[in-house]
Amino acid sequence: MRPLCNLIPKVRNASTQASRRRVVITGSGAITPLANNVHESWNRILAGESAISRLGPEFKGLPCQVAAQICRDSLQLDEKLTKTDIKLMSPATQLAVLAADEALAAGQLNPSQLSADQRERFGVCVGMGMFDLSEVYGTWQQLQRGYNRVSPYFVPRLLPNMACGHISMRHGLQGPNHCVSTACATGAHAIGDALRFIRNGDADVMLAGSGEACIDPLSIAGFCRLRALSTAFNDNPAVASRPFDKSRDGFVMGEGAAVLLLEELEHARSRGAPILAELLGYGLSGDAHHITSPSEDGAGATLAMKRAIKDANISPEEITYVNAHATSTPTGDRIESHAIGRVFGKHTPNVRVSSTKGAHGHLLGSSGNLEALFVMHACAENKLPPSINIEQLDVDVSVVTKTCDWLQNGRRIALKNSFGFGGTNASLCIASYNEN
Repeated sequence: MRPLCNLIPKVRNASTQASRRRVVITGSGAITPLANNVHESWNRILAGESAISRLGPEFKGLPCQVAAQICRDSLQLDEKLTKTDIKLMSPATQLAVLAADEALAAGQLNPSQLSADQRERFGVCVGMGMFDLSEVYGTWQQLQRGYNRVSPYFVPRLLPNMACGHISMRHGLQGPNHCVSTACATGAHAIGDALRFIRNGDADVMLAGSGEACIDPLSIAGFCRLRALSTAFNDNPAVASRPFDKSRDGFVMGEGAAVLLLEELEHARSRGAPILAELLGYGLSGDAHHITSPSEDGAGATLAMKRAIKDANISPEEITYVNAHATSTPTGDRIESHAIGRVFGKHTPNVRVSSTKGAHGHLLGSSGNLEALFVMHACAENKLPPSINIEQLDVDVSVVTKTCDWLQNGRRIALKNSFGFGGTNASLCIASYNEN
């Protein structure tokens, strides 16, 4: 493979900013509550299955008794990571590293075969929304028994940027090394920032995404005290996460990681990479309203979507699908649906909407990247993923409740929304690949 950082692709149309580099997705990797790889996770999404189950006895007495947990027994960590790796890495970092490995394999890119110059043009933008609170609690208990009981790896395991660090060291990548931590918008922001690094010429290739693993009693208790989690479906976990349904009562905590392999278009073409989709635009905004609740007018969400559309240099009428942030909270889902209506106006009935969180729960900082991965596969395979567990629709948008074909003719273009505590918002514009 030869470096192509100096090549400038053709502009997409007359109004596009001159010489802007196009960015495509050539690989994806994921560890999810649904499965420990992309293929099975995506197939279970299309099948409308749920990975939400009841929590164990250590969570006894908490109002929420359900979560979407990964299957750690089948991860085979000992075969994929060294003993030293496992000591040094937090659970979330471990998941991100494995997802990055899968993304590289899917993208047919082996960093060990690259030249030193090429590795300098290859970066990592992987974030974490929240570290594992059980790690802190456990270490505090050890400190009560004596200073020497505190692990020397305690601080490195906690730092959110260590997923980036470990991925870059594992593959010798010396391009941008950037960590995002913006609560539940982390993964989407990471992908958007990586898009900009490539566009701006800071890199030719980026691994982008996030990892999250904080299903522990302290985290669940904290979110319960915020009254953010579902508590009405403890006896029927599979239906507890129900975005857009009238009986939704809070989100379901999930865990996992997803990483996308992003490349400058001519770089991908030069090595014959499998091009799955194209990243067209990225918009971000702040609510400037409240630490946990969006403003009733949805101004922040509206701004992020409008900015993503503008950055993509398309009209709103070209978008026919929105993968919503919709976490299954009574207020958030409603506000987002109204914001979608404001963005698209008369075109709103032609825009189909869904949230896959009914199947895998809310992965906090790893939600936007996982769902962007599903949007990418929807673009590539012409399949719209459904919102499951809807018995009585409670929003005024066209919600997809069963897997269906998307658009046979024309380009498939979508928005992926992610919003986080603190009023931070991100929207990605993702499209099927068009050679022109």
